Amino acid sequence: MFINKEVQNCICILKIDREEALNAMNPTVLNELHQNLESAIKDEDIGVIILIGSGEKAFIAGADIKLMEKLDKNGAMEFGKLGQQVANTIESSPKPVIAAVNGFALGGGCEIAIACHLRFASENAKFGQPEVKLGLIPGWGGTQRLPRIIGKGNATELIIGGHIIDSDEALRIGLVNKVFKQESLLNETISFAKIVLSNGPNSISESLRCINISSNHSLNEGLNEEVDSFSNLFESDETKEGLKAFVEKRKPNFRS
Repeated sequence: MFINKEVQNCICILKIDREEALNAMNPTVLNELHQNLESAIKDEDIGVIILIGSGEKAFIAGADIKLMEKLDKNGAMEFGKLGQQVANTIESSPKPVIAAVNGFALGGGCEIAIACHLRFASENAKFGQPEVKLGLIPGWGGTQRLPRIIGKGNATELIIGGHIIDSDEALRIGLVNKVFKQESLLNETISFAKIVLSNGPNSISESLRCINISSNHSLNEGLNEEVDSFSNLFESDETKEGLKAFVEKRKPNFRS
């Protein structure tokens, strides 16, 4: 097993456990991660998912280069589609998925991180899309998601330059949301997850869905989806509880 799963107080922590290979991804690891993600998404007792790498050196150092060296075109297509499937599952999750980037997030590791809804990084974290140094391009969504997160210019510089940036630069360009000391990264991520869990689960899911729509729909289409979701929530018990709790000056009970 390459994925360790721990659930505590509605928070699911998925740890990629291949420390000797800097948590590099091969089809076995990808499939196992995908299965665990789907299971956590379906589990009604889980509200937030956190991804983190084993050890203190790497989140995910990338795809397994030794494996890639042996791939032909068809094998590369399968490997690329598998990586994209995992990234798509993360991005489309109705539950927030937070990457706790505790070291190298290179190539496919960076692509898994940018598919997550939020990225918290340790001070020693490193990010990059160095595929061009191998005569390749990103294959798990890097050319598509990275420009949407940090802008076309910054993404182009990272992808065609192939260089690696530290956590401070990642924070400056908007690649990560927050930076913490290595020893406090997971606890800080869990603390934020607890804040999220205090909010309405349906409103969180709908927020994520509408935010994702903004990436591939026109403004008018996105606004229509937003107002539909906004108005539909008024028929939910969750919204009624939230509004009533506010009027009564008490904390809402969303997860009874």
